[in-house]
Amino acid sequence: MTAIGLNPLADDRDESLQVYDNAAEMTEEEEKELAEIRRRKAELKQDIQALKDEIRAVTAEMEAMENVDEKTDPKAKQANTGRKKFNINAKKGMRYLIEQGLVNDTPEDVAAWLYKTENLDKTKIGEYLGENEEPNLTVLKEFVKLHEIRGRSLVDALRQFLWSFRLPGEAQKIDRMMEAFAQHYSEQNPGVFNSTDTCYVLSFSVIMLNTSLHNPSVKNKPNVDQFVTMNRGLDNGQDLPTDLLMSLYDNIKKEPFKVPEADENDLTQTFFNPEKKGWLTKQGGHHKNWKKRYFVLKDNCLYYFKSPQHKEPKGIVPLELLQVRDALEIKKPFCFEIYSNEGLIKACKLDSEGKVVEGHHSSYRIHADTEEDKDEWVKCIKASIRRDQFYEMLIARKKKVQKTH
Repeated sequence: MTAIGLNPLADDRDESLQVYDNAAEMTEEEEKELAEIRRRKAELKQDIQALKDEIRAVTAEMEAMENVDEKTDPKAKQANTGRKKFNINAKKGMRYLIEQGLVNDTPEDVAAWLYKTENLDKTKIGEYLGENEEPNLTVLKEFVKLHEIRGRSLVDALRQFLWSFRLPGEAQKIDRMMEAFAQHYSEQNPGVFNSTDTCYVLSFSVIMLNTSLHNPSVKNKPNVDQFVTMNRGLDNGQDLPTDLLMSLYDNIKKEPFKVPEADENDLTQTFFNPEKKGWLTKQGGHHKNWKKRYFVLKDNCLYYFKSPQHKEPKGIVPLELLQVRDALEIKKPFCFEIYSNEGLIKACKLDSEGKVVEGHHSSYRIHADTEEDKDEWVKCIKASIRRDQFYEMLIARKKKVQKTH
């Protein structure tokens, strides 16, 4: 039959319901179930629309209040313009704020503005603080000093520090930021560690522990004994108290770090910013059709999503032991291929029912929109396969401590 009674949502039905239109017959019980599904869907649509209307009303009210402030106070308008400019381009925005006299041109005042101003993009704060030039380097030191962490545990201090901005992805920038944090923590908490290097390395160990325990792509979760062993001889050649390390482990295991997201559609749920993200077109495993997917490269894994708005990945490809190369594809230019010399790639994806299943790829063929984009993806994937820059940075600092002591 071609229709079932009156259906106000006929144009908006799920694909899963449309199969009934072509069915030869439907039982009374199935008709009732279908009607109930449609009724609940209609209610859900009404609830969603009501929520959208409420958000729209609140947004309009906030904008109206902002406009009133700007009309009565020209400085408020300039300040709001400066904040928006900063959220687009941190360096240009800060220059505008200083030129308009909204922020004094001193590291202390710039740091205070970054620390206290509401509705700033925390990714932009991280970008500004991470620059390896003056006045940014001095601003970073002053920004760190604004964190009152006296008497706080290392984990609690890290939680406060890492919520005030979003770490950039480059290892050198992170190194400078964590160095500044370790220096500040050691000064505010004398006697806890024998050196700043100890605080620095242990801070990174805690960050890496957070990623290992709470990143779903990490299968082998370290236990508390492994964490204790990993940090032996860390304090100027001496072992840190086992109770301290066990306390750090339990704290992170119970509650992962909360890190600020760039916006509501941000996909980076793990600690560091992704090395690269963007749209690519992927060839299927069983069915060799091509589908556009949103890819995110991070933590030595390649994730792909239906769109940036989706929080759950359609698939995860661990890059360990894999290789990447250009692929010659007649119908698809700008192709590259991720492959394994060991047979099928150990990857997973969501099937049509939302269940996690093992992938069936001996290789992943992907094409970009331009040759430049393809070359950049290949470069980033090769770098991710070759090394973990953050791990190498930590190992280098450990070796430095061992040579010193």
